[in-house]
Amino acid sequence: MKKLRAGIIGVGFIGAVHIEQLRRLGNVEAAALTDALDPKGKAEAFSVPAAYTDYKEMIDRETLDSIHICTPNSTHFEIAMYALEKGVNVICEKPMTCTVEEAKQLTAKAKEKGLVNAINFNCRFYPLVYQIREMVRAGELGNIYTIHGSYLQDWLYLDTDYSWRLEPHLSGASRAFSDIGSHWLDLVEFVTGLKAVEVLADFAVFHKTRRKPLKPVDTYSGMALRPEDYEEVPINTEDYATVLFHFDNGAHGCCNISQVFAGRKNQIVAAIGGSKCAVHWDSENSNALWVGRRETMNGEIVKDPSILKPGTAQITSYPGGHVEGFPDTFKQNFKKIYAAIACGKPVCGEYATFDDGLREMIFCEKVVQSAKENRWVKI
Repeated sequence: MKKLRAGIIGVGFIGAVHIEQLRRLGNVEAAALTDALDPKGKAEAFSVPAAYTDYKEMIDRETLDSIHICTPNSTHFEIAMYALEKGVNVICEKPMTCTVEEAKQLTAKAKEKGLVNAINFNCRFYPLVYQIREMVRAGELGNIYTIHGSYLQDWLYLDTDYSWRLEPHLSGASRAFSDIGSHWLDLVEFVTGLKAVEVLADFAVFHKTRRKPLKPVDTYSGMALRPEDYEEVPINTEDYATVLFHFDNGAHGCCNISQVFAGRKNQIVAAIGGSKCAVHWDSENSNALWVGRRETMNGEIVKDPSILKPGTAQITSYPGGHVEGFPDTFKQNFKKIYAAIACGKPVCGEYATFDDGLREMIFCEKVVQSAKENRWVKI
């Protein structure tokens, strides 16, 4: 089996996850990395052979099959376009870009070059999320009536919590919905096969100003500084969003998105109501799926590949009783992506492509428009 070589661009929290999960595939080497801060130190920490401060130098000097873009949103377009022009397959963190026009250009370029292109919507590959997809496709939920849920975090709960994601010139016009609401929407559209066609959004900014650290603080570190180590800055992107949806089959839906909900670190809830049964999945109990019925007892499906749908079993690594969670979703997503890279062409592998990334950008633009204009907006 040919060993594929990947370059990682940006080694913060997510970049480190990418490196760790690539190694689980067996046929992919994290061959090089680039980072603005201490790339050599990070390469040593993660046992990556080569380190660069400039992604262009890394792409030019290393013989890479792929790059993983794990940098702020504002850099995605430039990096991805350079890699595509050089004939390198691209895996990009979401959101894909800062604007719809940039996303359109990247999508067109990837198709022109015939290269594998992917957006890291990893939440598709929780085993019990995938099980919902298999149940829907088998007709077990019947006609879908409603889709609702939430994505709640508290990592920006305090006015001293700060990240580049709070700065529109780095992250784009939307923050909470674009950052985590996009995961929720991709998850429910993936499992149901439905598409949202109209939205009504309500945004709120609870911290009108935040105290920005004057020295580096790692995301999720919880590190507190002295009062004089902060500067007060205005905030213009949402802490919270509630969005109503109309889907293309007539189903209705809603989601609540918050990055200031105390105690919830990274909770995704997806609940789907159909004419035959309903299902409810919670990422904080990710190895179980509640199934609700009118005519008989409710039940719970647990993660055990020996009793799950065949398709689900294929994206499950461990037997029943052995928990799989957040890191495993990256592994399963990368497994699909690198199967396409290994065969040398973009194939339908159920991973999210640049087409999906473009849809997300268009969708987020419409959600922002709806929140500003306080009305229903068609997608």
